Amino acid sequence: MIVILLASLIMVLLACLMAWILGWANRAFHVEVDPRVSAVLDALPGANCGACGYVGCGEYAEAAASGEAPPDLCPVGGDSCAQAVAEILGIEVGQKLPFRPVVHCGATYDKRLIHSEYRGEPSCRSANLVGGVQACTYGCLGFGDCERSCPFDAIHVIDGLARVDYEKCTGCGACARVCPRNIIHMIPFKSERVMVVACSNHDPGKYVRQVCKVGCIGCGMCARKSDLFRVEDNLAHIDYDQYDPESMDEAQLALEKCPMNGILYIGEPGPEELEQTDGEDVGEPVRDEFQTTVDDTEWHG
Repeated sequence: MIVILLASLIMVLLACLMAWILGWANRAFHVEVDPRVSAVLDALPGANCGACGYVGCGEYAEAAASGEAPPDLCPVGGDSCAQAVAEILGIEVGQKLPFRPVVHCGATYDKRLIHSEYRGEPSCRSANLVGGVQACTYGCLGFGDCERSCPFDAIHVIDGLARVDYEKCTGCGACARVCPRNIIHMIPFKSERVMVVACSNHDPGKYVRQVCKVGCIGCGMCARKSDLFRVEDNLAHIDYDQYDPESMDEAQLALEKCPMNGILYIGEPGPEELEQTDGEDVGEPVRDEFQTTVDDTEWHG
């Protein structure tokens, strides 16, 4: 009986000692947490996409609360999120234009004049290492690396060409980062619909005509019609710093005069386009499952 009581007493003393040690350690090693970190984290969308440049929303919240990062780095949350974070931090932030990805290629399968066979891993990164996958060395390879990288299911390969669903797109930039040909660029959307040059080919015009029906031939027609355009290295570019959605008459003329129909609008369709497509069955995008083994399947670039 005495042994049992002694053992119980020792256990109680040890428990008290451990409790005291834990209490001391809690006070000695306690790290004060800025309550604004939790508040900022609650204001963020929680996508953890890394588009802000930080590993996740938690790390960005800590950086924003400490003043190391501005409150408007989250492209997913947009302007409303930036305003909410700024209010928590007690600072002001101006309205920021949303940036969205643009695929600078408009050549679907039927617009490509030369097709080659590709037998291998259906990945843009892998196909880009093989010469001659498609005649145009600048165009979309169409194997869907961008589609698989998007956490919001906002980009799909349809008829061999990556297409962005701007209703779902948040501007995280994941698709632009994985494109091995760097033909997906993030541009400022000053309106719901933005004019773009749907080409990335820098070859002289006579070679572009041999491989594509809609490629830019660097003729300079657009630049002669509007100061918004310039031609560099055989390719037309749009100056988005000067882009004004309210003053697009000359740019619209450039679009209409383009001999290759390589200038177009992307984004939300306008009323006229909605009327033209009213009642039409546009179908569902086809999504190919990613395969990791080389087989005898014929892949067209």
